[in-house]
Amino acid sequence: MRHDVSEDDTAIALGSGDVPVLGTPRLVAWMEAATVAVAGAFVEEGQTSVGTAVRVEHLRATAVGGWVEVTATVAAVTGRRLTFVVRAVDGAGEVVGSGEIDRVVVDRARFLGGA
Repeated sequence: MRHDVSEDDTAIALGSGDVPVLGTPRLVAWMEAATVAVAGAFVEEGQTSVGTAVRVEHLRATAVGGWVEVTATVAAVTGRRLTFVVRAVDGAGEVVGSGEIDRVVVDRARFLGGA
């Protein structure tokens, strides 16, 4: 998934800092979106996946006008738990962030009933 960094994606706009570069919350959200897309192959009718853990390092600043490409790869499947390796690379080929995200496959109605 390729994302262009806009003013709305900055640490300033997200309240996570005071610099006009890609904010960590947006980077993590993009990484989670990539895991949702990949998790679709493991989700059956009436199910969904929910995030349960995020272990990510934001390693490099990306300015407004730049872009990052985010990938998610299944690293492990343990019962209903899916662990993904996530990675974001900028237009210069530099690693912007990397880590792991866990998701769990759940029954959608049961999950929403307990919310």
